Amino acid sequence: MIRLDKYLADMGMGTRSEIKKAIRQGMVKVDDVTVKKPELKVDADTQKIAVNGKKVVYRRMEYYMMNKPAGVVSATKDPKEKTVLDLFKGQRRKDLFPVGRLDKDTVGLLLVTNDGELSHRLLAPGKHVDKIYYAKIDGEVNSEDADAFAQGIDIGDEKLTLPARLEILTSGKESEIRLTIQEGRFHQVKRMFEARGKKVIYLRRESMGTLVLDPQLREGEYRPLTEEELKKLC
Repeated sequence: MIRLDKYLADMGMGTRSEIKKAIRQGMVKVDDVTVKKPELKVDADTQKIAVNGKKVVYRRMEYYMMNKPAGVVSATKDPKEKTVLDLFKGQRRKDLFPVGRLDKDTVGLLLVTNDGELSHRLLAPGKHVDKIYYAKIDGEVNSEDADAFAQGIDIGDEKLTLPARLEILTSGKESEIRLTIQEGRFHQVKRMFEARGKKVIYLRRESMGTLVLDPQLREGEYRPLTEEELKKLC
C-alpha cells in the first residue's frame, strides 16, 4: 500500500503540495470514486487512479534510452546547465537519473532510470561491463596506440586504466576509432588519447553492456526500453 499523494508524485503529476491541493479539490478518483484525503492508502497494483479523468498507472521502475546531445550535462539538476532530464517532455517521475555520466560535449547512448540496483550492476568496476565508443581523433592513431591501450594507460590516476580494445577505422591527420572500455573514469577516453599525444574531437557512446543505441533515435530524443532490451540488460 502507498499513500495517494506519493503515488501521484512518483508518477510525476506535480509536487506533493500541488497534488495534495488537487486531491482536496476533488480532482482525483480512486476506483471511480472521488477522494479528498491525500494520506489515503491505495494498492498500486489493483486500484484505478485518475486525475481529471485521466488514468495514472503506477510503474515502480522506468527505463529510457536517450541519444544524448552535446551541450547538456548528465545530471538530475544543475544550477547553471541544462540537464538530460530537462529534455523529457511533459510530466515525468521525480526519481529518474542518468546511469553514469557522459561529458557535456559527448553524445550517444545514455540510460535513464530509477533502478538503483541496475545502475550499480552496470557501473561497478568489478562487473566489467563493456562500454563502446566511436570517436574522431586529431592525430594519426596507429598500432602502437592499440598496443598501449591493451596494456592499460597512465592517465594520472593511482592506477593504470584497465586494458581497452582500440579498433582503428581510419588513420591519418584525423583518425576514426572504436574503443571498448570497462570503466567510467572522469573524461577517461579523452585522457587516454591525451596520454598518447592526441586529442578527441568527437565522441559518441554506442553501447553499454547489451544495450545498443537505437539508430532511429536522433540526438535529444529518447524512448522506453523494449521488453527484450530490458530482459537482456537485467
